[in-house]
Amino acid sequence: MKILSLLTLFFLSVLFFVSEANAAKVEVQWNNPDKYRDINPGDNNRKAFQARVFKNFEKHFSKLAAKLPADQILKININDLDLAGDVHHGGISRIRIVTELFFPRMKFSYQLFNADKTLADSDEINLKDMSFMTGSILRYRNDAFGYDKRMIDNWFNSKFKEQIKH
Repeated sequence: MKILSLLTLFFLSVLFFVSEANAAKVEVQWNNPDKYRDINPGDNNRKAFQARVFKNFEKHFSKLAAKLPADQILKININDLDLAGDVHHGGISRIRIVTELFFPRMKFSYQLFNADKTLADSDEINLKDMSFMTGSILRYRNDAFGYDKRMIDNWFNSKFKEQIKH
């Protein structure tokens, strides 16, 4: 039984690495983050919160880029970020309150390069999701940035629907 478990784990890890090796790469650049509309940590440490946000979104863009053909490179230059919700005083603490009034927004440009380094696509994007609280968010129900990620997913899946590997 132990050998079967080890073999299963081995094959799953091989599948994971093969799928990652055949995925597009992503490069994310954060331009002037001190000027972003809302990346307010509330009572948390500003630098630590910002690092957590950046790492979270970079992982998310990598996950999305994995759907694109191998050897492509997706470069994302983020120019502004306004997280879903807004920071308000909640008693003695400053906490993020998420309501319909404070919808997520993101401004960025992207460039998609083919394997031969030729430019396949590029654009300036101004995302906003004013109806972010309607519909299902079950996929990200335990994620602090779920509304923002769903907005990015919707853009990505619409924009790259022809290139997405199935």
